Amino acid sequence: MFEGVIFDMDGVLIDSHPVHRIAWRKFLASVGKSVSDEQLNFILEGRRRDEILRYFLGDLPEGTIAEYGQRKEDFFQENFKDIKLIPGVEIFLRELKNAGVKTGIATSASSFRTLRTLQLLNLQNGFAAVITGDDVSAGKPDPAAYRLAADRMNLRPDKLLALEDAPMGVQAAKAAGMRCIGVSSNGGAEALRRAGADYVIPDFLDLSMEKLVYQLGDGTR
Repeated sequence: MFEGVIFDMDGVLIDSHPVHRIAWRKFLASVGKSVSDEQLNFILEGRRRDEILRYFLGDLPEGTIAEYGQRKEDFFQENFKDIKLIPGVEIFLRELKNAGVKTGIATSASSFRTLRTLQLLNLQNGFAAVITGDDVSAGKPDPAAYRLAADRMNLRPDKLLALEDAPMGVQAAKAAGMRCIGVSSNGGAEALRRAGADYVIPDFLDLSMEKLVYQLGDGTR
């Protein structure tokens, strides 16, 4: 039986991708960069903000990365009211807590945005570990964030289950030695399976501890 569950944030806990797309498009337009919808799909791959900025704008100095990152964050906060929890996740979190299962977060988002988001959505309590892109030197698919989360939760990776909506996130969790459920809240179920997801769900509405145990076996190796 798994003893802990680690959630990615964007696309897993919260349905934030539409707001991110708007914010990135506005920011990039503000610096004279026009991008297509297909190009913007890059932001949904679980990458850190500095990686996204360099992808679109080239090799920027650290000072510019910080400035541009804040400008993008300002655009994001303009539409924060449109962000919703992924359907069913609040009930699922409650079920995990009642079952004594530890929960954590491993996200590529900045510490500031992660903590602010959790506070605004009243999710700031209950997580045994919250790992952000600021806590590790390498972003997903590097397993550093998941390894650090496991360490802070004081659990072996093989006793942890990860939930991810991006192939790079799935690869990170699997490289850390965890099983991983893909959350295809924005489509892409097949890509999650190709990345190594053990199981794929559209949201949390039909998910329960009983179903997880059935789908993944007894959780031992």
